[in-house]
Order: sequence, then structure tokens, then C-alpha cells
Amino acid sequence: MAEIKKIKIDVSDGALIPEKGEKAGLSAWRISFFGALGLLIILPLIRSEPYRQIIYFLPDGILRTFQVTVLSIIFSLIVGLFTGLGRISRNKVVNKIATIYVEIIRGIPLLVQLFYIYYAMGKLIRVPRLIAAITAMTVCYGAYLGEIFRAGIQSIPKGQMEAALALGMSRMQAMRRIILPQTVKVVLPPVGNEFIALLKDSSLVSILAVSDLLRRGREFASKTFYYFETYTVVALVYLILTLFFSKLVGIMEERLQKREG
Repeated sequence: MAEIKKIKIDVSDGALIPEKGEKAGLSAWRISFFGALGLLIILPLIRSEPYRQIIYFLPDGILRTFQVTVLSIIFSLIVGLFTGLGRISRNKVVNKIATIYVEIIRGIPLLVQLFYIYYAMGKLIRVPRLIAAITAMTVCYGAYLGEIFRAGIQSIPKGQMEAALALGMSRMQAMRRIILPQTVKVVLPPVGNEFIALLKDSSLVSILAVSDLLRRGREFASKTFYYFETYTVVALVYLILTLFFSKLVGIMEERLQKREG
């Protein structure tokens, strides 16, 4: 019987990440990034009205988008680390709680979680819009990062933990001093991809009236009725940001591979 060759298919919701061997001058990433950047520069020169006004109107929305993204990823990393540790814990109660959290959160769309935390829970406790947005993003991405940390920890050979225990370390000491430092190197690339995905998903917080990039664009469009022009600029800014950070993730992953090599 013919042998069936297993093929691994990697699918990511992140932006286009340039591959190591992609050095051509007309690479897909370069065309996309510099094309979007060029359009953002040329449009105000061709039509000062309204493109220049739109660009002047959006910077505070970009800063708010970064604020939501950075705070959410920081808190998500903390939640994800403890969730990942809980998923591999020998304590059945802790393991079950972490597993249930991951299964529930990954089964509910982020948009629904935003509505639930701000509107549904608003009957019990009124949460400010920005805090509700960061909380929902943290809860959602904490579950996904928890799985990344779990997979990263389990990728470290079990013999290293056994050797540490044989040297007299406790499991906690071995995890902190030996396993987690190696895990960080393993999970950095996928965590970078999650950062890019979170940056894009941060546009959803505009439904809570958080003045992010998309919300500011909607405000300008509703006042001036320049919907096509406004959303063109917003889309270009999001594209430039995600492609820029995807490049950083690609560089980071390449450097990690060189160190390991």
C-alpha cells in the first residue's frame, strides 16, 4: 500500500509575513506596504480636499488604537501564561477551570464578548468604555495565548524537567528557571502573530464608542459624507500598520532561528 505523506498546513489570521527567502525587489510584502504608503502620500497631493483633512483628523484615533492594542496584549500575555500553566497542571481542579475557560471563550465571537461585558454586565456594574474594550480583548486573546503557551511548554523535552527535579529543584523552580525561558523563544513568533491579529480586531471596539482609528473615521465620514475617501484612508492606515508589524515579526523569527542554529 502506498505511503501517505503527511503535509502540515499553517493557517494564520495575521498579515502577510515576508518569508526568509523572499528577497526580490518586487516581493508581495514590498508591493503591498510601499503601495499603501505611496497611496497615502499621493492622495492628499492629488486631492487636498478631503484627504488632507482626513489625515489630520485621524492621529488621535491611531494613538487610541495603539493604547487598546498594547494594554490588551500585555494583560493577555499574563492571562495566557497562567492559563497555559493551568492547562498542564496536575491539579485536576485548576486544569479543568483553565480548560473550560479556553473552550468557552474560544467558542464565543469577540464582538459578542464586547457587547456582553459592556451592555449585559452593565446592569450589574457600569464599566467605562475603554476598560470594557480592554477587558474583552484580554479575556478573548488570553484564551488563545493560553493555548500557545501550553503548546510551547509541552514542546520542551520532558527530560529537562526530570533532570531539574533530579538536581533537587522543585517543579516550580524548574518551570521558572529552565522551562519558561526556553518556552519564550518558542512562543515569540506565534505571540507576534496574535499581536497583529489583535491590532486588526481592535477596530471592533469602535462599537462601544471608543475613539479608535475606525471610530474617528466614522465620525469624520458622518459629518462630511466623504465615506469612500475616509474609509479608503482608514483601510490604508490599518494595512500599513499590520504590514509594518508583520515585518517586525518576520525579522524577530529569523533572528531566533539564527540563534538556535
